[in-house]
Amino acid sequence: MTRIQANLLLTLVALIWGSAFVAQQQGMADVGPLLFTGVRFLIGAAVVLPLAMAEWRRLGRERRPLTRADGWHIAGLGGLMTLGAVMQQVGIQHTSVTNAGFLTAVYVPLVPVLAWLLLRQVAHWSVWPAAGGCLVGAFLLSGAHELRIGLGDLWVLGSAVPWAVHVLMVGRWADRMGAPFLVACGQFAVCGVLSLAAAFATEPVRWAGLQAAAGPILYTGVLSVGIAFTAQVVAQRYAQAADAAIILSSETLFAAAFGAVLLGERLDTAGLAGCGLMLACILLVQLVPLAGTLRRRRILTNPSN
Repeated sequence: MTRIQANLLLTLVALIWGSAFVAQQQGMADVGPLLFTGVRFLIGAAVVLPLAMAEWRRLGRERRPLTRADGWHIAGLGGLMTLGAVMQQVGIQHTSVTNAGFLTAVYVPLVPVLAWLLLRQVAHWSVWPAAGGCLVGAFLLSGAHELRIGLGDLWVLGSAVPWAVHVLMVGRWADRMGAPFLVACGQFAVCGVLSLAAAFATEPVRWAGLQAAAGPILYTGVLSVGIAFTAQVVAQRYAQAADAAIILSSETLFAAAFGAVLLGERLDTAGLAGCGLMLACILLVQLVPLAGTLRRRRILTNPSN
């Protein structure tokens, strides 16, 4: 898979996540955030399980079984996913969707910063203005012109840290193991079990609530988790972590589009400007490095020019 193909697949992931925002909003009316998170991630694990089992058998035939360290890495990804998903869901209960949408986007500039601090990876120069532009675009799109930090805002802001680390590490570990479906299934299962255990300990768990939220749970479990998160793991084996963060931030743009179509929401001038700025940043982070690569190839092919 080429870098462009990986970036296009990540764009599809962002589109699915944007559409799932509507289902998540509707499902939260009947169940708590921990129960919703736990059930949908277990459904996602079940969707990927056949592919994971086939991959396990293939690794056995190739005499490349996963090690105990690989298992700990998968568990670590599941723990990061649990922290990010649950903290965000808890925060949304105590803040506006506007504030939550802006604060979640903080993970975008965090990824290249953490890549530099933790892995000493120097990102292409285009990542930095694109990350800042995406953050400004999310601010305009959310309409958070008078942002006030409350308890819910702090929960959502805190969720940006585990999401950023997850984006940074998922491609690195999946590529090292050569088992993207096992990584995806494993992290989903860990997130689902941890969230469900916490739900039984802290939330009212009622069958009637699960029945009422069955549609949103199935939609987000199959598409948002089973398909989109798995595609993220596959694509990030071939995409730069900072690029992935920028592209995945377009989830906000797609959420606005689906909100307009399905819920009748309309964007003001600032929101439209935010959409345009985010789209420009997504194109910037993909096209500028590609242009540089093509220029270097042309120079190597025709050194006299």
